Order: sequence, then C-alpha cells, then structure tokens
Amino acid sequence: MDHSISIAATSTALPPHEIGFDDVKRYFGSTFAIDERRLNAMMSIVDNSQVQRRFFIHPVDYIIEPRPLETLTREYQEHAIRLGHEVAESCLRKAGLAPSDIDLLVTVSCTGVMIPSLDAHLINMMGFRPETRRLPITELGCAGGAAAVARAADYVRAYPGSTALVIAVELPSLTFQRGDTSQANLISTILFGDGAAAAVVTGRAMRGPKILDAASFLLPNTLGAMGFDLKGDGFHIVLSKDVPQLIRERIKNIFCATLVKRGLQLGDIAAFILHPGGQRLLLAIQEELGLTNDDTRPSWNVLRDCGNQSSASVLFVLDEWLRTRTVPHGAHALMAAFGPGFSAETVLLEWD
Repeated sequence: MDHSISIAATSTALPPHEIGFDDVKRYFGSTFAIDERRLNAMMSIVDNSQVQRRFFIHPVDYIIEPRPLETLTREYQEHAIRLGHEVAESCLRKAGLAPSDIDLLVTVSCTGVMIPSLDAHLINMMGFRPETRRLPITELGCAGGAAAVARAADYVRAYPGSTALVIAVELPSLTFQRGDTSQANLISTILFGDGAAAAVVTGRAMRGPKILDAASFLLPNTLGAMGFDLKGDGFHIVLSKDVPQLIRERIKNIFCATLVKRGLQLGDIAAFILHPGGQRLLLAIQEELGLTNDDTRPSWNVLRDCGNQSSASVLFVLDEWLRTRTVPHGAHALMAAFGPGFSAETVLLEWD
C-alpha cells in the first residue's frame, strides 16, 4: 500500500442508556442463578475488570428479560440502522465529504443479522450513489474493525483516488443470555457494551494517518477460542479463558511479521492502537512488548468508559489517539485487533 492512502476522519456514537460499575454489581446476583461463592468470585472480577461504565440500546431491566430471536433481530436492525446512520453522518461531516463522495461502503458487525445488510439501508437513507460498492463483514468478531480498514485500503490502492467509508456497529447487549451461567457468558456480561464507530479511508490528498500496510493471521488449531453459537434463543458467547495466553505467546511474532516487510522493528512504533478486549488481554500484550499503561492509555480509556464493543472498539481507540494524543509527524503506529478463528488483524500507519 502506498503513502497516499489516509484515514481522513474517525467518529464514534453511543446509545443512550448507561450502566455503571455499581449497577453491574447490584444486578448480577439477582439476574443469574449462581451460588454465593461463585457470585463473590464474579464480584472480584468486576472489581478488577477496569470497566467503569458501558452503554446499551435499552435499559438494563429490559435487556435482562428473555426475548425470542425474532424480537432480538428486529431490535438489532432498528438500532444498527440508527447508530450506523448517526456515526456515518458525523464521520463524513468531519472529513468534509458528502455521501456521494464515497465509492465503497464497508459495514462491520457480528452481534446480529440483517439482510439486506446495513450498507443497503444507509445507501437508501443518506444519498450515497446507487453504484456505491458494498462490503458487509459479519463474522470476524472483534477483529472486524481493523480488517475493515485494511480491506478499505486495499480497495483504494486498487482504485487510486477513491474513498471508502468504514462503519462498525455492535450491539452485544442483544446477545445477553440470562439462563446461561457458563463462565464465558458471565465474563461477557461484565465486559461488553454497545456502540458504533466509523472511519474515512481515502486516496485523495487529505490529512490523517497514512496506511502503509496490513496483515492477517489465523492461528492454527484455535477454532474454539472465541465466537458465537447461534441457538433458538439467540447468540451464545464462546470465550476461552486461554485467549490472553494465546495472544501472549504469539504477539511478538505477529507484530514483527507485520513490520519486517517495511524494515521496521517494535522499537520503531510510537503508537500502539490496540483492541481493548479486556484487562488481562491488554496486560498480556504490554508485558510481552515491554509497554506501560501510559503507552496504551487510549485502549484503557475506551475499556474504562465503553467496555469491549467488539469490532467497533479498535476504531474507538483510534479516535481516542487522534483526539487526545500527540504523535510526531512521520512516526509509525500499529493498529491491532483479535477475533474468532483465532485471528489477528494488523494495520501499519504513518502519522501525519
């Protein structure tokens, strides 16, 4: 990929209902049928999660009540379109672009299903050109946001001067399962929140981080580490306790393989834009790479204020870097997110 491909703008959107740290502790015992010993253990996890608040499309009292898959799907469509519209409009405005300027629309989500896909609805609503290319990405989980930026850059490289809009909308609250007392489901109840994020990727002469390269990695024999099982009552989370260790063991090799093509080393990276999958995951990466909490502060901030928003999270972190941190002109940055497969997606940037 060449230096003319830039991320010209980012934007985020949150739904209206906020749940705080204390709310989680108050609801947990009355919602899940678990014994006192296990409840105390879960409260300790809440205390150490670093998640102070999250945002949901519905109030908690409504979320925790079981609904049929048909209702969940209808709610997903309604709120995905609303949040997608909001964040797309905001991102285009920040970039100084109109919907008619977009050549490729990439939409990302793993927490619901809708056909026609979100991009088709937005094209009709917002005035995108009828010939706009569409790429819905639905099954990459938390890795989807970074993958979408990379695929958008591939398109812009193939069609110089073109512009793509990436929109990630995730509504994990719709996957809540009150009757599932597996450790994976209980942990996900503590971590995940709803939200949407967008990024403009363009070959026009616009300011913003330049996309130099990207890479994908699928780790062998790790299919059961992460994902969803779709059953009659909706999505059931699959989340192995071994995920942080899987990342710890491989993160250096994954990052170095991304950098070596450009003759770079880990020491050349000024900004690590990391998916905040959870406290254990971020600590594992930091320890392996010799980073401090301050080096990855935007990831911790997003985890604290929004929780894990699956594919949208890494775009929230990128937006946080752009708004709150100063990175020297010409310095290199690495975006990374991890998802089912088990997989990793990386994007190498040069700061502008």
